[in-house]
Amino acid sequence: MTVSLDPERQERAREYARLRRRLLAIDLAFGLAFLLVWWLSGLTFAVRNAVAGLPRWLGLILYTIAIGGTYFILHAPLEWYSGFVLPHRYGLSTQSLRSWLVDEVKEVLVSAVVLLPLLEVIYLLLRAQPDWWWLWAAIIYLAFAVLLANLAPVVIAPLFYKFVPLSERSDDPQQQQKDRELSDRLVRLAERAGTSVRGVYAFNMSRTTTAANAGLMGLGNTRRIVLGDTLLDNYTADEIETVLAHELGHHVHGDLWKGIGMSTMLTLIGFYLAHVALRWGIAHFGFQGMDDLAAMPWFVLVMSGFALVTMPLQNAWSRWRERMADRYALESTGKPTAFASAMTRLANQNLAEAEPPRWVVWLLYNHPPISERLRMADEYARRRQV
Repeated sequence: MTVSLDPERQERAREYARLRRRLLAIDLAFGLAFLLVWWLSGLTFAVRNAVAGLPRWLGLILYTIAIGGTYFILHAPLEWYSGFVLPHRYGLSTQSLRSWLVDEVKEVLVSAVVLLPLLEVIYLLLRAQPDWWWLWAAIIYLAFAVLLANLAPVVIAPLFYKFVPLSERSDDPQQQQKDRELSDRLVRLAERAGTSVRGVYAFNMSRTTTAANAGLMGLGNTRRIVLGDTLLDNYTADEIETVLAHELGHHVHGDLWKGIGMSTMLTLIGFYLAHVALRWGIAHFGFQGMDDLAAMPWFVLVMSGFALVTMPLQNAWSRWRERMADRYALESTGKPTAFASAMTRLANQNLAEAEPPRWVVWLLYNHPPISERLRMADEYARRRQV
């Protein structure tokens, strides 16, 4: 059966995309205004002075809780609208308000567990190695990124979704047989791509959304194939195979390690710029030293500004790697029709704008737009016929 883009869904997708871009602009403006007010109003110095008599590690935690907690409270209405109201309005969310709030609390706690130790290390380096902290911090960031990629599927992801082996997701014997066949098929596909996986897992993506997704998670002994139930229930085996082949294309091309390397390089540059900015801030803003807690808003502003300026570059690099993964999916499966069908279903189901404005793609898209991916499949199919 031929699957085509739903005109009505595409109209909704364009509307949804416009609203999300506006919210992104508002979110960035809010973050900038918050940091400037926290700094220029003197709050940053007042909180720094309030924790000055405590052990430095504890003072850092309390200062971070103060600035982070204030931001969280003030940002909550915008987060609620963009993360709960809008997805429900466009039929993309299945969560109750209670479930959404629980997930928000989990995200805050996970962020605290991840970021607070990293901040403690950075401020320790700022004190111990004020001239070279930026280099050591980037090296630690690299190790931290690798550790996080390894632990994500077994520690973090299960906090939000339930993962079960694909063959065990149903009690129906016929469905179990189909799932075993699909699992074997995907494992063989992974073996042909030169990677071993710990299994194929289904997860209850429908708990939070109507959108569909699949991927590879983990490193080494935690690497596994994961498939959302929203994908499994709505896509053919051939379509699922092409979606997974795309993810395996990233493995074949070494994109995970290259991505970590690029991220580390940009983080190194960002840390160095923050180093220069902190030195300048000591002379011009009255900061007491490189590790002055009062300088944290200035530090965040510099790092955020650098990330914003380099975002188009990072997205362009990502789109290039995604195109390579699409080519691998087409060549490894030889199923351009299934690939195009899967992309079309994803556009319809996930409310993905198929033909966004060029400036939007250049600035915000880390994947090629659906229209480009469909054209690639069509060109591949024509070449095969010739």
